[in-house]
Amino acid sequence: MTSADPSPTTRTTTTEPVPGSDRWYLSTAPIVRALVHLCVPMAAALIVGALYNVVNAGFIGSQHDTALLAAVTLGTPLLGLVMAVGGVFGVGGGALISRLLGAAETDPAKAAEIKHVSAFALWGAVVTGAVLGAVGLLLLPQLVGLLGADQAAAAETSRYVGVTLAFVPVLAAAFCLEQIVRAGGAARQAMIGLVVSTVANVLLDVVFVLVLHWGVAGAALGTGLANAVTVAWFAVWLSRRGEHVSLHPRWVTLARRVTGPVFSVGASELLQASFLVVTSLVLNNLASAYGDQALAAMGVAVRIAQVPEFLVMGITLGVLPLLAYSYGKGDGARLRGALRASFVAVAVVIGVFAGVVLVFREPVFEAFSADPSVLAIGVTVLAAQLVAAVANGFTGLLTSVFQATGRSVPAIVLSMGQGVLFVPIVLVGSALSGLSGIVWSLTVSEMLVLVAAVVMWLAVRGGIERGLAAGSSERAEEALEAAGA
Repeated sequence: MTSADPSPTTRTTTTEPVPGSDRWYLSTAPIVRALVHLCVPMAAALIVGALYNVVNAGFIGSQHDTALLAAVTLGTPLLGLVMAVGGVFGVGGGALISRLLGAAETDPAKAAEIKHVSAFALWGAVVTGAVLGAVGLLLLPQLVGLLGADQAAAAETSRYVGVTLAFVPVLAAAFCLEQIVRAGGAARQAMIGLVVSTVANVLLDVVFVLVLHWGVAGAALGTGLANAVTVAWFAVWLSRRGEHVSLHPRWVTLARRVTGPVFSVGASELLQASFLVVTSLVLNNLASAYGDQALAAMGVAVRIAQVPEFLVMGITLGVLPLLAYSYGKGDGARLRGALRASFVAVAVVIGVFAGVVLVFREPVFEAFSADPSVLAIGVTVLAAQLVAAVANGFTGLLTSVFQATGRSVPAIVLSMGQGVLFVPIVLVGSALSGLSGIVWSLTVSEMLVLVAAVVMWLAVRGGIERGLAAGSSERAEEALEAAGA
């Protein structure tokens, strides 16, 4: 599918955003109004997704088999890695599209490049996802063992992971297209697509899990089919409304002006997910020594903690197109204003919502498990997750700044930091404090990564200011040089 090629009329629209349009919010709308437009739909979609994860855990838990919950917990890192494949192309491509839209306000010719970026991002995600899915299916037994499944959970984990691998191209494409839609400021359309997917997922879970009793394989199948609905939704919308966007394969290019910025920014997403997989593998393998109750408790606690965490992610991810557009346009005052407002919003949201969940963590957790041993472990895991979410929120905001301005090196360092720090910290914690040390090791890692994020922000701030002072071409070259530094 492809949208119309840039024309003189389209370019006039590019240089003069219409008040109330999606790009007007990126370009000239008041900062607070722009943040509400971009971040509230993003947060709402993420919350719906987080609530689905909780409901999904309830569906699986209703089967009264702890091994099923353990299988979903063990398979979760794989879903994160799949999303990262879409993130390499989607986040990298989306940030570049937003910068090009901003640069097009002063240089309309920049808009013509967007169709190459969008086509490369989508088909790069699909092809890469297909290759990884096929390799994963060929090595399924080894992969299940690597995920930390013991003999009791191995069969169910194989079912869950096997079905998920079959849908990797679809999952990667869905995540990539979401980023492309958001890149143009169409946050509400992105939200609608994600909500439609979630509703479809719930309905499919009812059929596959509760009616047909297909267990974790049914849950994975429902997720795959729901994401196929998402792909169709976004593809149709972009073909009709995506400004300068094309999804047709003929616009795919491997030119460095496209692949360089996409991969340099997208690499941080892949590395972050890869290290999260390493983190989860180490965590699952250490926790598995304490039985399926520990794994089940971690799975439920993580899903509950995602609610306030995803609210913050709505801000940090939602503001990225605004930051990238402002940088591409050379509007330093708008970029700084958006960053300050986002910082305050993150502080308020994480303080209020994480605090409420932390205070009421025990009754909240009891709604999902009546097993006293699972409850005892789960409330501790939940407390640790919520404290880590505070640090992770501010780290995520600074990571968005680095991605928006093409600073891939600090973004990559932060993405690697958690995994690099977590492994020695969790091993020491396990040796000194057993399961409690394992649980709190992630919190300690997140705090240290936040310190590193602040230090790197202070180091690159001057370069960002110099980039803002340059013209659009100079900004693009400077960002590409920074990415390869």
